[in-house]
Amino acid sequence: MRALERESMYAFVDRPVESLCNGGRFLLWAMRAWVSAAERGQCAPQMLYRGFTAVEVPGALPDFHIAMALLAGDSVETLALAPMPCLQISEDEAILLGLWRDFSLESAANAHATLALLAEDGSVGPIARAMGATVDRLVAAGFDMPALAAGAMTHQESSK
Repeated sequence: MRALERESMYAFVDRPVESLCNGGRFLLWAMRAWVSAAERGQCAPQMLYRGFTAVEVPGALPDFHIAMALLAGDSVETLALAPMPCLQISEDEAILLGLWRDFSLESAANAHATLALLAEDGSVGPIARAMGATVDRLVAAGFDMPALAAGAMTHQESSK
């Protein structure tokens, strides 16, 4: 694993879920819920729609779904996410949260480098575009993505 990926991951790995900012907790919930729905053979966007709508970001769901579907289908190794009730952030979740953070920082070079380690070459660009668009929509809806970008470990955030 390259130093870049390790640095990104160590900001989150094995930390309590409750220590994440609200934007980080939402993304973690969404990733876990997407994987859970896919494993059960359910339509992931349909299963996540109410949650995205409840926090007023239904427009982020299509890009989020594309990113997750490409990561699930084109990863060089299967990404393992923890079950919904797990109180700790797993290693693969930490890597993905680091990617979301990189997009929050508008650090496309870091994100592309990490994605190049995770996904097939032809998928890196589409995954990056989908993740970037998701983050843009979350920020536009008022999510404090800079808190995730800063590695904020607080759940007492006043915004979403």
